[in-house]
Amino acid sequence: MGVNPYIHIPKESWPSWTWYAIECIIVLAISLVASSKITDSFEGLDPQTQNYMFLGIAGLIFLAWYIGIRGFILKKKILENRY
Repeated sequence: MGVNPYIHIPKESWPSWTWYAIECIIVLAISLVASSKITDSFEGLDPQTQNYMFLGIAGLIFLAWYIGIRGFILKKKILENRY
């Protein structure tokens, strides 16, 4: 029995950078929604201060994911499956 040379292998055909793009969009959406909910809880802020707080909190959540969680916690050798 011979091997078909035209077989579809998803790992070779799907570009790996798209997973990073999908992750970035999801993290950005979650950080924007969470930042919106957090800044709505503060009362008595003028719009300019509220905008700065909104973008600052969204940026902190985004950076916390990519630098803190993804950079240090998810890269631990304990989580690797190498034998």
